[in-house]
Amino acid sequence: MPSETLWTPASSTIDDAHITRFQHWLADTRGLEFDGYNALWQWSVDDLDAFWGAVWEFYEVGPDVVVETVLADAAMPGATWFPGVALNYTSRVFKNARFDRPAIVFQGEATGLQEISWAKLEARVAAFANHLKGLGIEPGDRVVAFLPNTPEAVIAFLATASLGATWSCCAPDLGAQGVLDRFQQIGPKVLIATDGYTYNGKDYDRTDTVRELLANLPTVEALVTVDRIGASAGMIERATVAASSWADAVAGDHVLEPLDVPFEHPLWILYSSGTTGTPKAIVHSQGGIVLEHLKVLNLHLDLGADDRFFWYSSTAWMMWNFHVGALLTGTTICIYDGSPSYPDINRLWQFASETGVTYFGAGAAFFDSCRNAGISPKDDFDLGALRGVGSTGSPLLPESYLWVYEHVGEDLLLAPTSGGTDFCSAFVGGVPTLPVRMNEMSCRCLGASVEAFDDAGNAVVDEVGELECTKPMPSMPIYFWGDEGDVRYKESYFDVWPGIWRHGDWIRITP
Repeated sequence: MPSETLWTPASSTIDDAHITRFQHWLADTRGLEFDGYNALWQWSVDDLDAFWGAVWEFYEVGPDVVVETVLADAAMPGATWFPGVALNYTSRVFKNARFDRPAIVFQGEATGLQEISWAKLEARVAAFANHLKGLGIEPGDRVVAFLPNTPEAVIAFLATASLGATWSCCAPDLGAQGVLDRFQQIGPKVLIATDGYTYNGKDYDRTDTVRELLANLPTVEALVTVDRIGASAGMIERATVAASSWADAVAGDHVLEPLDVPFEHPLWILYSSGTTGTPKAIVHSQGGIVLEHLKVLNLHLDLGADDRFFWYSSTAWMMWNFHVGALLTGTTICIYDGSPSYPDINRLWQFASETGVTYFGAGAAFFDSCRNAGISPKDDFDLGALRGVGSTGSPLLPESYLWVYEHVGEDLLLAPTSGGTDFCSAFVGGVPTLPVRMNEMSCRCLGASVEAFDDAGNAVVDEVGELECTKPMPSMPIYFWGDEGDVRYKESYFDVWPGIWRHGDWIRITP
């Protein structure tokens, strides 16, 4: 029996949606017309070449690039996407820059509200890229960061990607051994590190941890210090490698010159939790992430240049990478660094109100906490700009579905999503042209060939089964760092059904 419908998109919402614009474009340029979302999804997984080729062309990812082959090899693992094609993530970010709007809006517990324009963001990325070049960073080198969720992390990442170097980050609340378990695997050349961070009204000094990292990362040749609690000068004085301050690293006037790299060139390295052994060092490609994040952020979350996107996260969670990806769509990203419940549980809703957030995202546990606290943000704050709410990390409880519509806003696209660090995106989620039903996610995402398998490996409908992805996606890992012969990669996803991605979640696909 169908679940209760909590929200139905108005005809104007459907007409104005980016996915509707995409469908009109498919009709005009390809002669393709679809009777509803499910038909569009079916085409997107039946004809991967046509779908991902359309995504490339629709977003003009490489307007001067002739794409001869989209998917040269569809095997999993080992799919080969867009051979011979070159691009750059950072170049694509600034392609959609809106210089009449901020690129980043930021606030921290100990920091006043600040806006960074697209022009200033580009200038700082250019300056830091120049600094990295001066430190000898070349394509393929690893640049690692020990940073909280602040603009410096975004700037450093974009600068790293612009050079074709590979980014990796750990949050500063992680202990030294946890950081070393990750960074020692990948042999970084430059470390960007904070002196500390503020959480729940308290400063945490991390200078001793940074010293321990330097002592145990012999490949690191240079340190860049980011001052958050006023202790970075001492870090420079005691550094055992060449050291510079963030202020010096982003000084001066420089031209941003992103380097085009092959589609499957490493962009960043994310990590599994490490609960069952050494964290897996998961490598994603520049091109795969660009295409996947353009698709899901623009077509599913419906983000564009007029939006302000907030997702409460830390730099340790793949949602940080996903959040930053909204810059690819020209969206303003709103960043909050600190505790979500300090001085009280209303803090993030106050931030959303003050910054005019149009899409608010957080882990499901946050919404459960708000419900348990009995707050009603719509009564206490102006959330008139808000039109979308996202939830992930764990299932959203039915009571929290109701809480969002009763206490945040009645006319909202509530989009619980499920995906993973493994491919840095979502398999299932929401879309602005479909209704929201209690305790369900609205759809399988475009290009994600997701099925529920029973124990015999048969796809089932209206039964709980294991979530499998039967065809490749561009943002799936290109490899795990140091995984000779892809042994660990294959064991992680392909040990039961050869050639089919076994995700490790349960799912029921409704009729």
